[in-house]
Amino acid sequence: MDCLKLKAVLGNHPHVKAVKSGELRSDLFDLDFIEYTPTNTAFKPMVREQAFDVCEMAIVTYLMAKGHGKPLVLLPATVLGRFQHSYALYNPAHGMLGPSDLEGKRVGIRSFTTTTGAWIRGILANDYGVNLDRIKWVTFEDPHVAEYVDTTERAPKDKKVLQMLLDGDVDAVLGETSDNHSLKSLFPDPAAEAAKWYARRGVVPVNHLVVVTEQLARSRPDVVAGLYDLLKRNKEQVGPAGAPDLLPFGIEANRKPLELIVDYAFQQALIPRRYAVGELFDATTRGLD
Repeated sequence: MDCLKLKAVLGNHPHVKAVKSGELRSDLFDLDFIEYTPTNTAFKPMVREQAFDVCEMAIVTYLMAKGHGKPLVLLPATVLGRFQHSYALYNPAHGMLGPSDLEGKRVGIRSFTTTTGAWIRGILANDYGVNLDRIKWVTFEDPHVAEYVDTTERAPKDKKVLQMLLDGDVDAVLGETSDNHSLKSLFPDPAAEAAKWYARRGVVPVNHLVVVTEQLARSRPDVVAGLYDLLKRNKEQVGPAGAPDLLPFGIEANRKPLELIVDYAFQQALIPRRYAVGELFDATTRGLD
């Protein structure tokens, strides 16, 4: 059988470096990598046009794409996972704020549908009792999934999210970090908050996994399984980044984070219903471990 050439987008993570360099490869396919910086700029063409055969993708983008019938298939291969508490900032020059103080405030976020935003909003709602509907959301980009109706306030085109925070045009921002010492974390001690949250939930917040087109998954399930194997071997080659494992591979390892982000996405009306974890995969990817 001919060796397939696959168009692929993956970020420059240490745990995919050997796959991207060709050091780890398969006899079944070659990966032709296309660079997108930042990687999230590839999500829109993948969702809207299936522009690549293989693509890193934020999990909430995938969930929303599934909700709108996009022909994509998820692999249980996490390439970016992180605790989210340090990705929320405010400007103390305009008054002190904590996570429980956001109702009635203006909060900036790149797009309402970002995965980091969904994780942090889920934490605010479920761990701090914040009514998300009482926050005025200010956004800067369209959702990756065109069918989603965005009812947020759109920031002026010449404005940047962190500058609006510095200027006092928004009270807080989600999904951002900054070296500017005049900005402070919304969570007073993000690392301690994340540790407490993990102790309570037992969940690693997964951000980006990997998807393939439905066409590839149906026509060459052997290639999809081979791709997963390459990614898993690369991760194992690099070794664990610590405990907990921020890059879970396999259905069972991803089950708890996927159940929780599905729950949060449904609560936030980003998806039409709560999907069971098994529904997020197809016959091939459901068997990957």
